[in-house]
Amino acid sequence: MAAVRAQLERQALHSQDLLDPLRAMLAKALAMLTPGDLKYSFFSNSGTESVEAALKLARAYDPKKPTIVVATRGFHGKSFGSLSASGKSTFRIPFGAMLPGFKHVPFNDTLALVDIFNACRMTGEDVGAVLLEPIQGEGGVNLPSDEYLPFVRKLCDEFGALLIFDEVQTGMGRTGTMFACEAWNVTPDIICLAKALGGGVMPIGATVATEAVFSKFFDNPFLHTTTFGGNPLACAAALATIAVLIEERLPQRAAMMGQYMLAGLRRAVRGHEAIVTDVRGRGLLIALEFSSDAAGFAVSKYLFDRGILVAGTLVNARTVRIEPPLTIETAQADTVFAVLADALEAMSREALSRTA
Repeated sequence: MAAVRAQLERQALHSQDLLDPLRAMLAKALAMLTPGDLKYSFFSNSGTESVEAALKLARAYDPKKPTIVVATRGFHGKSFGSLSASGKSTFRIPFGAMLPGFKHVPFNDTLALVDIFNACRMTGEDVGAVLLEPIQGEGGVNLPSDEYLPFVRKLCDEFGALLIFDEVQTGMGRTGTMFACEAWNVTPDIICLAKALGGGVMPIGATVATEAVFSKFFDNPFLHTTTFGGNPLACAAALATIAVLIEERLPQRAAMMGQYMLAGLRRAVRGHEAIVTDVRGRGLLIALEFSSDAAGFAVSKYLFDRGILVAGTLVNARTVRIEPPLTIETAQADTVFAVLADALEAMSREALSRTA
């Protein structure tokens, strides 16, 4: 907040005809922060826009490879390009035909991935890129096997395809490392960031790519532009966010508190397995899976009425996300466990009274 207020006193929005030092500073910071050879950044206003830029970069990188492989239950946004990549029929069907060139395969299924690569090569519609969330967020906090992401990287290298990670939700320390892909030692060719990049103060998205990929825009940077992306206020917020994440070791804290919360939530649901069928997650991206939509709604309402806000998913109400701030204290987490246990106890009593 202090960084944004200070910048507001100097300049709120930039001119497209002038160089803005904050954009350069943020791009440099992200080049240093992101893994591997990720180097150049395009700044936008949201996660959807960061994915759109990634899709265009991938198509521009090799126009002869038009196919982009994505995962079912994945979510990448609701503009036409990002929605075409998303795997949720509810949001696609009302708008008719999506953009061509997208192939969906089940998440965490290596055989399906190999099949689609081979099929596309046989038909002359070679795969140019694979776009994945390292951990599917809106799809229900679906974690990959330890072998999956390294396999995808190897397959992309074998076929000369780009690997794009949508880390809009998993990035910036949420899952216990600065970027979720680092947990599996896998580096993409393009990474999409947003949400927490602005520190909860300003909206900002970033598409960070290797020099080889980004060079397709070097001759004509006007191929993909934005009016307000990378504005001084957003860049000030992002730079301050990065500083706080590093100085306060918040990714490491998310890993520690994630273990604490997983253990506490599992204790809270013990004895109520008929209501809560699974507790899973990594870092502070955690999901409770319920036996029904009604159960998920009821528990969410019970928690909300007692001052605890949880997040639904875009799949159904059976999966509810626990995504606290990375600064959550153990006492606050203990309150969540206690209220959740009370909610499940109340639901169990109610169910017994109905059958009595």
